[in-house]
Amino acid sequence: MAARQFQAGKMLFLELICSIFIDMEFDEKSETQTGNQTSFSEDLQEPPQYRVVLLNDDFTTKDFVVAVLVTVFHKRHEDADVIMEDVHKKGRGVVGAYTYDIAATRCLQVHEVARQNGFPLRCVMEQI
Repeated sequence: MAARQFQAGKMLFLELICSIFIDMEFDEKSETQTGNQTSFSEDLQEPPQYRVVLLNDDFTTKDFVVAVLVTVFHKRHEDADVIMEDVHKKGRGVVGAYTYDIAATRCLQVHEVARQNGFPLRCVMEQI
């Protein structure tokens, strides 16, 4: 008799747990259907972009500028040549547009590599 009561109590407990989970699942579905979840996505914005620009100087070699563009910015050699010519002829060359963290990191990498190799190459960020 005690075993039957135990089984009956166990079944009631399982039914109670299942009904709680079903109620929770229904509540989650009704929240997403009412649009609560879409209100969060409407508040999201793209992060601001920053233009990374290399500046010309009288000491940094063209080959070094191309090497920096290929290694730090992962540019193809042909694209690096075009940007290097802009730096040489116009005094500045736009490398690309990145989020703040990436742009700042790349500028720091340029300054570090230039300093290690004895060049005064400068790189700046401009918010777009």
